[in-house]
Amino acid sequence: MQKYGQHFLIDKNIITQIVDAALLLRAQNIVEIGPGKGALTNALIARGLTNFTVVEIDPEMVSFLRAHLPGQAQVTIVAQNFLKFDLASLPAVPTEFVSNLPYIDAAEILDKVLAWTHFQTAVFMFQKEHAQKIRAQAGDEFYGPLSIFSQLRARINLICKVGRSAFAPPPKVESAVLAFEKITPPSVPWEKLRRLVVTAFLHRRKTLLNALVLGGYDKEKISAALENLHLSLTVRPEQLTPEEYVKLVLLI
Repeated sequence: MQKYGQHFLIDKNIITQIVDAALLLRAQNIVEIGPGKGALTNALIARGLTNFTVVEIDPEMVSFLRAHLPGQAQVTIVAQNFLKFDLASLPAVPTEFVSNLPYIDAAEILDKVLAWTHFQTAVFMFQKEHAQKIRAQAGDEFYGPLSIFSQLRARINLICKVGRSAFAPPPKVESAVLAFEKITPPSVPWEKLRRLVVTAFLHRRKTLLNALVLGGYDKEKISAALENLHLSLTVRPEQLTPEEYVKLVLLI
């Protein structure tokens, strides 16, 4: 049962807070990612939710869920890695995602969810450091690409902090639950923006200008763009807000 590195959520108070947040943000459709033994699934069912989808990678957990979930709830169990799951197979309606995310894939799963056209809301648990990165503001220690790409697509709020004892077996790190509400993303070439931001933070100890030049960008174009935005040529990557990165990519 541990080949996928599961840490099963057992704290009823944390489960209640996650379900409360999910119901508050509730969208037309709900998808739970990595339900494991169904702690959140059963809590959602107990609060009156039916006809939703769970996506589980572990065949043993799939068998467990099929044997133990209440039949009247009509939960669709998809036996698949969520990162390979075709979101187009879901109803094309506003959708909420709920999960105690697997730590190793959390950032990639979040990116997939936020990028989907019909994403509306999400309530996700992350390890503490990931949560800090997602919510960090320009100039903060944890600020970086994950902060920027998340904040440009969602309004993000902290629901609760979660200690190690909330899981069985307990993980080595603490966790936090975040809620996401969709906002209109900027109208920019997303891959172009992604390349710019990732390149900038590859050399975060250098100035933004030098970091981008090292990444193959034209020095004169970057200099002109920074001046246009009234930013110093010595500004560092972590000093630009997400919105300033959007403006920068439109100028180069």
